[in-house]
Amino acid sequence: MKDFLRKLELPAFVKDSRLTASLIIVLSLSFVGFIVGLLISPLYGLAMLLLFILTCTFSIYGIYVLAINTNNYASNLSYRIKRGEQEAMIKMPLGILLYDEDQQIQWVNPYLQLFLKNNDMIGTSLKNLDEQLYKSINDAIRDKDTNNRVIRVGKHKCEIVVQNDLGVVYILDITKYAAIERRYQDQRLSIGLIFIDNYDELSQAMGDQNLTDMSSYIQNALNEYAKRFNAYLKRIDEDHYLLLSHMIDLHKMEADRFSILDKVRKESSRCNTPLTLSVGIAFGSESLNDISEQAQSNLDLALGRGGDQVVVRQIGKDAHFYGGKSNPMEKRTRVRARVVSQALQELFKDADHVFVQGHKSPDLDAIGSAIGIVKIARIHGVKANVILDLSELNYDVERLIKKMQEAGVDQEIFISPDEAVQIATDNSLLVLTDHSKYSITYNQSIYDKMKNRLVVIDHHRRGEEFPENPMLVYIEPYASSTCELVTEMIEYQPQGGDGVLNYLEATAMLAGITVDSKEFSLRTGTRTFDAASYLRSIGADSQVVSYLLKESIDNYLKRSYLVSTVDMVHSNMAILSGNDSEIYDAIIIAQAADTALSLEGVSASFAIARRSNSMIGISARSTGKINVQVIMEKLGGGGHLSNAATQLDNISVSEAKERLLQAIDSYLQEN
Repeated sequence: MKDFLRKLELPAFVKDSRLTASLIIVLSLSFVGFIVGLLISPLYGLAMLLLFILTCTFSIYGIYVLAINTNNYASNLSYRIKRGEQEAMIKMPLGILLYDEDQQIQWVNPYLQLFLKNNDMIGTSLKNLDEQLYKSINDAIRDKDTNNRVIRVGKHKCEIVVQNDLGVVYILDITKYAAIERRYQDQRLSIGLIFIDNYDELSQAMGDQNLTDMSSYIQNALNEYAKRFNAYLKRIDEDHYLLLSHMIDLHKMEADRFSILDKVRKESSRCNTPLTLSVGIAFGSESLNDISEQAQSNLDLALGRGGDQVVVRQIGKDAHFYGGKSNPMEKRTRVRARVVSQALQELFKDADHVFVQGHKSPDLDAIGSAIGIVKIARIHGVKANVILDLSELNYDVERLIKKMQEAGVDQEIFISPDEAVQIATDNSLLVLTDHSKYSITYNQSIYDKMKNRLVVIDHHRRGEEFPENPMLVYIEPYASSTCELVTEMIEYQPQGGDGVLNYLEATAMLAGITVDSKEFSLRTGTRTFDAASYLRSIGADSQVVSYLLKESIDNYLKRSYLVSTVDMVHSNMAILSGNDSEIYDAIIIAQAADTALSLEGVSASFAIARRSNSMIGISARSTGKINVQVIMEKLGGGGHLSNAATQLDNISVSEAKERLLQAIDSYLQEN
């Protein structure tokens, strides 16, 4: 019986012990019926015997038929599965390639053969494949990477998976799906906000007819530009516009580098009504509210950088800047200075202590403006100090401190960084002068402690690195210096600012204006001279300013050495390089860049020198044709179109020069 069942190759469910037990019970009952029938009657017993024999016969035959049918079904199903696998491997839209340990191709399925343009690749090296395909396979083998990689093979976009342990490459054509994704990305919405930078000031001096003509010109110019790129333009008010566009059209505008900026600036200048535009554009979220908020933030950034530029930023990504080719225009009205002065007074009244700090290695502009803010706070009865380590000072600031000590003038105005951190409370206020970047702030510990109670007063163009939630921001890139801005704020204090500053403090602020304006020759407007005139009227001494700015013989020789290393690149750019083993003062580096700019044929100058054992400083100057601010931003710095700088850590002077050359090349390619 066992041999018979073994020959049948019964399936597992037929060999089940429960089925066997059921069969035995049925046969046993039939046999018992035969015995009982035999006891009752021989004839009845014979009938029961016949029934028993039939039951055994049909049971065994039924099991036999069931086993055969089941085996046939399983064999047919197995054949169909294997045939399906073979057909799938041969005909399905999935390329399969087998290779050996020597990277020789052993087999490709017919679908992959279509990608190979019917070339017989079996027996050849993987190197004979499409260049991009081979590179991706080789990279995956080298990196032991089994993740999906997306590549382009001819006109097809493919996703490949490499299993090096099996010697198999799977290639899936995703061209159709990539086209759907690309169309989705192209149709995503971007929101732009356009602002006419100096509309208010120009409109105040215009007659109704000229104002109407100017408005019509701007409207027509923007409408034409929007129509050219299939964008939607809507005027919100006199100087604000809303711009909606698809991403595919935004990319075209970026490729065009937003030529509308140059067009409006040049054509309006010919009519003696110089207009500039600032634009903030955002995209990259499913929420239109998030995009609009980012667009407004981008517009604020464009305005903080001086206007006449476009800031494009995807939410959560770095910003891209376009334009910024003109110097910020001076605002003739002081309305904002008065408003900021009043707002600052209100903030001071709610603070228990005001701390003011400039940037690292503070110059006279940073220190002078900080002193001015402290004096404003004190006339309102608030404790205030300038954060400064008196043991590490630039030579000009050191002379100022000594002069103040000799004159016995408010020697308690300065406080050490450690002491400031200890006494600062949740109600204290931190004012940043002459900078807005965390990376270059004088003391980061006090910044971290008071990052939710910050005020920024600066004259540099605003960069991407900016405090998240400052309580007050006063950035005017048109101004010559931060001291100029603070001087105007002092004039709006009670009694016209009389008694706020003593003669030496006024002198310090005048020195700050003198330094940053390069003795009133750079970024100097009417308000610069107004501020200087006011400081002179309250006792600022120009002779003391000359003394503070007097250069030592050693510094003069260092500056001369830097100028002597001039290296001309791109025919009109001068690069000065200091000795890598020698430390230079920041002012010397800046002065060397100024000197190089005065040479014939130089449109931009860059002075590179070591500021400390671990830091390299670069000062950049320009006549205005080249935007050195953008170049310095590529190296993590910033500044103005014609005056910028950056600091690089843990590299040599030669390495800094190489990075500068790369930034210059990148700038020239973009422009």
